[in-house]
Amino acid sequence: MTNKKNIMLSGILLSAVMLLSACGSSAKAETPAETPTDANVQSPGETSEESGNMTITHELGEVTLEKNPETVVVFDYGLLDIMDNLGIEVSGLPMGNIPSFLEKYNDEAVYKNVGTLKEPDFEAVFEMEPDVIFISGRTAAAYEELSKIAPTVYLTVDNADYMSSVEANAELIGELFGEKDKASEKFSELTGKVENIKAEVAKLDENALIILANDGSLSSYGSVSRFGILHNTLGFKEADENIEDSTHGQSVTYEYILEKNPENLFIIDRAAVVGGETIASSTMDNDIIKETEAFKNNKIHYLNPEVWYITSGGFTGTGMMLDEVEKVLGK
Repeated sequence: MTNKKNIMLSGILLSAVMLLSACGSSAKAETPAETPTDANVQSPGETSEESGNMTITHELGEVTLEKNPETVVVFDYGLLDIMDNLGIEVSGLPMGNIPSFLEKYNDEAVYKNVGTLKEPDFEAVFEMEPDVIFISGRTAAAYEELSKIAPTVYLTVDNADYMSSVEANAELIGELFGEKDKASEKFSELTGKVENIKAEVAKLDENALIILANDGSLSSYGSVSRFGILHNTLGFKEADENIEDSTHGQSVTYEYILEKNPENLFIIDRAAVVGGETIASSTMDNDIIKETEAFKNNKIHYLNPEVWYITSGGFTGTGMMLDEVEKVLGK
């Protein structure tokens, strides 16, 4: 590596340390509270057919890069899911908590491990000399430093309109890599499922409460949340219409669940995928929960945390989410 390259890398690493120190807990948060989640659903920007360049305007900035970039680093498993479905080659990614349906990427002989979703390995990324880096909310705090290494594109999901976000992100990636038609085909397969589920949910005409269980603690999520697709897209009525809009949900108790007494109780066990000592199914097995309508009618539904918590926003993951809801409706 040349002296110039060493000096540049040293500057990036020093800036990164200062950034993460300054950010404190926000740099480690799963989704920075200051980062909105709806501005990325934009048009891909201007495209120059002559030059083969593409300008992408996103929530954190704007980048111009050549189409069909070869060395791709991605810090989001939902975006990786889209790329995998479109046959796009990825060179580097974080290898912690890779979902089982993307297990092939957990191979350091083929792919470069570039840190974690929240804490990139800047040196590893720099050494790859990537043509483009994709990030989402969990990596937002590192955007400025990653942008010094390569054009960095920030794409996330609009909690109020999940499906439109998936479509917009897939179209943008498809256009950049010359796979826009394939992206449209893949998305149309999901919309058919959505319409079928919406029709069944409308017939059911029941409410639901969404709970994230985290090693013994509980948080509820409403229609404008990371799990809001159950309400704002698929049509389950809210058992509580006053849940505060928060990235990490509203802290609640078992007594709260009984008070709201949902007809359907959807539970996502975070500890099952990030590590924990308490299994949600065991903590929910108590006398208070047994008094709810959901329990009495066998309508407590445990959702796959790999896709609902870790990998939402992609084609396969979203398909798995919809399949789970279809299964619930078929009980």
